[in-house]
Amino acid sequence: MRILLAPDKFKGTLSARQAAENIAAGIREVLPAAKIDIVPLADGGEGTAEVISQAIDGSWQNCQAHDPLGRQIEARYVWVEDRQLAVMEMSEAAGMRRLAPRDLDPLRANTFGVGEMILDAAARGAREIIIGLGGSATNDGGFGLARALGFEFIAASALKLDGFKPSSLKELEKVEKPRGLALPPIVAAVDVRNPLLGENGATRVFGPQKGATPDKIELLERALRRLADVVAQEFGFDYRNEPGAGAAGGLGFGLMSFCDAKVRPGFEVVAEAVGLEEKMKDVDLVITGEGSLDRQTLEGKTPAGVARLACALGKRVFAIVGRASQDRQVRELFDGVYQSARPDMSEQENMARAAELLRENARQLVKLL
Repeated sequence: MRILLAPDKFKGTLSARQAAENIAAGIREVLPAAKIDIVPLADGGEGTAEVISQAIDGSWQNCQAHDPLGRQIEARYVWVEDRQLAVMEMSEAAGMRRLAPRDLDPLRANTFGVGEMILDAAARGAREIIIGLGGSATNDGGFGLARALGFEFIAASALKLDGFKPSSLKELEKVEKPRGLALPPIVAAVDVRNPLLGENGATRVFGPQKGATPDKIELLERALRRLADVVAQEFGFDYRNEPGAGAAGGLGFGLMSFCDAKVRPGFEVVAEAVGLEEKMKDVDLVITGEGSLDRQTLEGKTPAGVARLACALGKRVFAIVGRASQDRQVRELFDGVYQSARPDMSEQENMARAAELLRENARQLVKLL
């Protein structure tokens, strides 16, 4: 039997590769002769650069940048020399992992460092940049990114806005493009389809997890609306309602508006980069998974993408996950769903034993087959 293992990370416990290796170990205990192909995946969130790097022989490059609060840091991204391709994650410079919980403040947090990373890759000679938009601590609509690229934001008083306070966008009157800015094509890989504004937009859906209280949410929503209005007025296009515009606190909108980026589902971008379809054609069975299987899975998460591709190729597909909801539409994507979390264990114990529980579920799955 030939089995393809194509999981995403189990956030907080195992990387995608670690998850796959533990599933493989469990299978081999029951089917030692099975041929197992491991293809770790991601969907635009954290881990995207590492997965692509492992698949196409990239190397890590360091660059100087600033974190969400403007502090100097050393960021890194993947460089693929033979393709002159840079693969980066916005969270490397502007992610929640850069801040302690007490420091979360979307009125101040900005994407300036993401712009610095893009400029570094462009200076290196990149012919293409892929950037994953998961895990952001920001809600600035790409304001900081644009400042790093040389765009000037001017208020009614003709003063330049403070590039480190997205809340000041409510005063915006004009945006001026930099002269001579030359960027390669940029693909923004997203795992959500939210627009920039409104009840399903960046601020109202994702703002609270970044520290936005109700009063801050209203202020940030006004700031992003003003940014979108001025960009439409100055540049003649309006991406506020495009799917994915609200990704990473509106960075999807910013990349489209200031970098002419293409926003694509992260799973598709990663699947193409690692050659997933070709690797799936000759297998008998596909196993995927990630930390949680729920309604959000349907919006472009890795397990749903793997399941749909497997179905199109006529392959059986199973999911081994940390936790799974009982949502019928989600479960119907798979021939079977195996949940690692045990109700008689605390969350901490389930996480600590994640690798062991994955192996146990893998053994159970192949025994039933």
